[in-house]
Amino acid sequence: MIKSLSGRFLVLTTVFVMLAEVLIFVPSVARFREDYLRLRLERAQIASLALLADDMIDRELEKELLTNAGVYNVVLRRDEISQLILSSQIPAPIHATFDLRDPTAWELIRHAIERLIDTEERVVRVIGEPVREGGLLIEVAMPTMDLRDEMIAYGIRILFLSALISIVTATLLFLAARRFIVTPIKGVVRAMQRYADAPEDNRRIIEPKASVTELREAEEALQSLQSQLTTALRQKERLAQLGGAVAKISHDLRNILTSAQLFTDRIETSEDPLVTRMAPKLVNSITRAVSLCESTLAFGRAEEPPPTLDRLAINRIVEDVIDSERLAAGDYPLEIADEVPAGLVVRADGEQLFRVVSNLVRNARQAIMATGDPGRICVSAWEDDTAWWIEITDTGPGLPPKAQEYLFQPFQGGARKGGSGLGLAIAAELIRGHGGTLELSRTGDEGTSFKICLPKGDAMSLLAAG
Repeated sequence: MIKSLSGRFLVLTTVFVMLAEVLIFVPSVARFREDYLRLRLERAQIASLALLADDMIDRELEKELLTNAGVYNVVLRRDEISQLILSSQIPAPIHATFDLRDPTAWELIRHAIERLIDTEERVVRVIGEPVREGGLLIEVAMPTMDLRDEMIAYGIRILFLSALISIVTATLLFLAARRFIVTPIKGVVRAMQRYADAPEDNRRIIEPKASVTELREAEEALQSLQSQLTTALRQKERLAQLGGAVAKISHDLRNILTSAQLFTDRIETSEDPLVTRMAPKLVNSITRAVSLCESTLAFGRAEEPPPTLDRLAINRIVEDVIDSERLAAGDYPLEIADEVPAGLVVRADGEQLFRVVSNLVRNARQAIMATGDPGRICVSAWEDDTAWWIEITDTGPGLPPKAQEYLFQPFQGGARKGGSGLGLAIAAELIRGHGGTLELSRTGDEGTSFKICLPKGDAMSLLAAG
């Protein structure tokens, strides 16, 4: 009960209402004390009227009047003359004097607290203004124990009433919170649990019904999320099925294309002018098809093998990549710059890092050559205290919007027209295997830049220890 939202709401409401009542308890008791003293002054003034009407009253009547007023004596000032109207024996010296003609709130509160704390019987003098213009001033001497008992009784009544109010208020708020907040939340939780049992079933998507604005917005957000997740799960299932079929087809197709590639190698030696002109195009087409099949099969594996980390000079890998791409570019006006420091040593898997850098440089070369304009590719590298960095920049046309939206996602749009997106997806996976990241720094009309981060972490100390 206490651990539930409604239970805690009930307890907190009760505590806060009681706290509020406690904060007003002391001012209430102080006000009660002031009213009590003023009432004694008023009774004392009424008792004094008997003597003013008849100058001669016996001692028994005077004592009865003082007892009924709850005071020991009464002093009334009229026409600048103070008169002891009624009097009796005072059992103790005057302990304190309280002037009720113009008291401050702080004085009333302080005197009330002192009265509650003091358990001794005292005699105090109280001064006030007579009612109905009955004089200039009235003064009485009175005991304090009755006053303290009345203040305690009043305080108990206030606390009891406060507890009753807090319980009733908390109960009403508890019922309201349970009706308008807790019950709808439980409905959302049940809908989430029901959906989790079969997320592919559209019938289990929540239908917004809450009347509270915030809960309604939460239900609508959950409905949108569940709808997107159901659609994504169905798409993933279809892609998984399609992927299995494509992997089988790619395996067989690769074998067929490999055989065709052997025949095209022989065709290239033909002296027929038409064959000589068409053979290179045929070879390139078959080569691209074989590459696509190999990439598809590589991506279709459960995962890439873990990298075999070793110290290696990054400039050797970059030089091999650049040499290959320069041969592929042939006479095309393309500059491929190597700005990697000769002594820079990284800790990585050489084969996997070559595949990543090669893929990025090849994509840049193909993008530039597709424009027909001269271009430049630059490979640079550096290190700081935490990581090694490799950056590949080009002056190509930039990535198309679809490639930017689905970057590093296979079969969702490649970096170039007709691409599958497998190269970047595999490259990102290889870098993640090193504990690093591959990210797109910028792209646009002025070119594209990819950045590889290989963190040092604890790997350096482990290597040194080995």
